[in-house]
Amino acid sequence: MRLYLLALNPTDSVTAGFLPAAARLDLDVTVLTDCPEPHRQAYASLPGPAPEVLECDVRDFRAVVSLISRRGEASPAHAPDAVFSNSDHLQTQTALAAEYFGLPAKDWKAALRAKDKGQLRRHLAVSGRDTVWSAEVAPGQDPAELDPPFPCVVKPREGVASEDVTLVSDTAELAQRCKEIQHRRDGATLVVEEFLDGQLCTLETLGDGRRRHVLGGFRTRLSPPPDFIEEVLTFVPAHPRPVVDQVLAQLDALGVGLGACHTEFVVQPDGRARIIEVNYRAIGDQCDLMLAEILDIPLFELVLGAHLGRELPADLAERCAATPRRARNEVVCADRAGVLTAAPGPYDEERDGVRLAYRPLRPIGERHEHYRTNRDYLGVVWAVGTDQGAVDAAVARFLATNRWEITP
Repeated sequence: MRLYLLALNPTDSVTAGFLPAAARLDLDVTVLTDCPEPHRQAYASLPGPAPEVLECDVRDFRAVVSLISRRGEASPAHAPDAVFSNSDHLQTQTALAAEYFGLPAKDWKAALRAKDKGQLRRHLAVSGRDTVWSAEVAPGQDPAELDPPFPCVVKPREGVASEDVTLVSDTAELAQRCKEIQHRRDGATLVVEEFLDGQLCTLETLGDGRRRHVLGGFRTRLSPPPDFIEEVLTFVPAHPRPVVDQVLAQLDALGVGLGACHTEFVVQPDGRARIIEVNYRAIGDQCDLMLAEILDIPLFELVLGAHLGRELPADLAERCAATPRRARNEVVCADRAGVLTAAPGPYDEERDGVRLAYRPLRPIGERHEHYRTNRDYLGVVWAVGTDQGAVDAAVARFLATNRWEITP
């Protein structure tokens, strides 16, 4: 069976999660990407045969359909059994390509609503599920025309990873931030929306096209305003049922069903759950690898199986909610621009009932600006055990006994 996997840059989710899972499922994998060489380098050290990597304009679903079609016609061994992506940017294209070949596919309209933050707000409002003050700022448009409620949030309409997401307090600051972001992102449309205060959480779900299962979620600690950098995620096996029901109702309105979905939302003091954004793919930044261990399930195989048309275990949500494990995921962030001159390498440890892993995200010797986004991550450490206090202590101990140095 052949899996076509669409990707942009290499990620840990694919390299350490989905590709090994595909090998265990005995799938032949063809990676389609617009930048093949980094993928070939990333996969060279994987055990077993490296996946096939082909160049393709993966942002254009027509190019994807054409390449897969030509290969399938040339050889039955290259006919697709699944078309899949874990990239935020490629969900709509992947859904359209999978649907073209009659394969299990996400609703492309749901994928588009999740990716386009302006469309997400409009659709939730029209559906009656939630109305958030929101407006779009086109290139060259004066944001002073908007008259938003302050404070408000400015972000790229199709952005990811908190990049260029900022809180603004008045009209002058709004104009300045919009100008700065559109200077960095030539031609980008921005979204200005009401600031939704409250505890930031996530809900992780997985569907097979018949039923959607809740896998659990996280509580998220953010950096101080005006930025929104995710610094710490703490696992929650089950959010309060009324909260989960509200989030699921909003996902239903958006059309989210097949495959993995990572939803970020806030819980306000009155118990109201309000979606911040929907990432129609598995959670990243090592949290998906951590989640598989927390839940003791073959998470990546289950995701791929759903895209192959396989039914998920009927009791999956109940098994996940009953996990005795707790976890913490914490990132190390650069606090200034410069060259990373000292940092620990990959590390794994099992000690006093806690499993800990650290993975660097930036190589020593590389220079970066200070972005004030998730692009400032130097590395991520996570730990899993049955006691939250022991898990938190293991992470704190690792951070205290290692050093990260940046030379201006």
